[in-house]
Amino acid sequence: MRWPQSLRARLTLWYTLVLGAPLVAFAAASFLVLDRALLHRADAFIDETLGAFTTELASEQHEEATAALAIQAALADVRFREVQLAVYDSSGTLVASSHADSTVGSAVHHPVDLVDLGTELGRRGVAARELFTVGSGDLAYRIAAEPATVFARRHLVVSAYPLHGNRETMQAVGASYTIAIPLLLLIAAAGGFFLASRSLSPVAAMSARAAEISSTNLNERLPVGDRRDELSALAGVVNSLLDRLEQAFTQQRRFMADASHELRTPVAVLRTEADVTLSRPNRTEAEYRDSVAVMRDSARRLGRIVDDLFLLARADAGHLPLRRGPIYLEEVVDDAARAVRAIAQEHGVRIAVDPVEDAPFSGDADLLGRLMLNLLDNAIKHSPTGGTVTLSLVRVGQEYRIGVLDQGPGIPAEAQAQIFERFFRVDRARSRDGATETSGAGLGLAIARWIAEAHGGRLELVRSTDAGTHFQLVLPAMVDGDASRVPPPEDESDRDGLVPAPLTESDP
Repeated sequence: MRWPQSLRARLTLWYTLVLGAPLVAFAAASFLVLDRALLHRADAFIDETLGAFTTELASEQHEEATAALAIQAALADVRFREVQLAVYDSSGTLVASSHADSTVGSAVHHPVDLVDLGTELGRRGVAARELFTVGSGDLAYRIAAEPATVFARRHLVVSAYPLHGNRETMQAVGASYTIAIPLLLLIAAAGGFFLASRSLSPVAAMSARAAEISSTNLNERLPVGDRRDELSALAGVVNSLLDRLEQAFTQQRRFMADASHELRTPVAVLRTEADVTLSRPNRTEAEYRDSVAVMRDSARRLGRIVDDLFLLARADAGHLPLRRGPIYLEEVVDDAARAVRAIAQEHGVRIAVDPVEDAPFSGDADLLGRLMLNLLDNAIKHSPTGGTVTLSLVRVGQEYRIGVLDQGPGIPAEAQAQIFERFFRVDRARSRDGATETSGAGLGLAIARWIAEAHGGRLELVRSTDAGTHFQLVLPAMVDGDASRVPPPEDESDRDGLVPAPLTESDP
């Protein structure tokens, strides 16, 4: 039999099986108990009749002259419905027996064969009161036999009770069970199907509503209802999932729109500059050089945006594993400070590095360097001429804290909660220049935060006021002396050219 695919059908089947198995077991057990009870009652009855007959037979011996007369008198005085009494001699030969009650069909139509019974008694050699069954089916009898002495001679006194009535009773009970149990199981199946249908109706409603939800109407939600059960909890979980999907789709659409906008600007510059250059038949070498320089800068900006988008896409897809290795964070900080000194000097900004101590760490040196360059580039662009960008590295408990502090005008309070979002940029008035060599597309801080989280740390804005902005990178510190926590460098190929250049887009 093929297992049903419908959950409603499976629940109904399980409900029926769980109810039916105990019901069938109870019916079988009660059938056996009833059979034993009827047999026990028959045994008690024929035992009593045999006892009454032997008592009467002993009494008749004092009143009659011969054994035959005593036996006949006892058989005439002791009569029980459906019971046949018989007396045998020591060799198993029938001496006398009572007549079956003509009002009882079983005893009349299915009498016990007293001759064969004598043979069975001779074979058994009854020495004391004994109960046994002879025959089968409609000719089954329960026999009680006991030795008795009549006028100093040994005889066997027998009481025979037909079991046909018991058999009819058990057949009636079996027929009742045969009809009642399937009927009860059918009723149980119908009730189980009704309960399953009623219980699963919210699931059907949720399925119908879920089938209507697509990317165009992610604002729709599943019906929860007023009940506080498992299905309502499931609907709540699915609605939470839809909330996250809607947020992700919204973020993706905004990301695509912002990316298109950012990519369109350098492409438009390239196309416009090329059109202008080609529109005039005669140009000097200096003019061509100036035009090519403009196109080169736009191409560089376009390349940096594409690289950042590619890095974020691979990071989101989980296809950018970290190349962990034993490094020292103070070297990462010093290398980043040296890499930006030239640009800092062009902007009239000084780079200051506070004294640092050894900071062993297990991480990806390239990505951590890119994170530091993004923070420093951001700080340099927003620091006034003559300002200072300060780098610090300290260990506090089980954490390394790397700080980047500038002296710029600060980030507006209403924008601070969004600075780590992709393509988010504060008003250009905050920047000391417009589009520069290092102007970003609003991806730098998003990349920096991902790198921090990939290393088990976090990047946070500590404070931003008119006196300056303080970013802090927090990474888990190694246990002193525990070199086992530093895994060997992984043998991986270069990440498709994603190793950062000295400067990347980081403008928030």
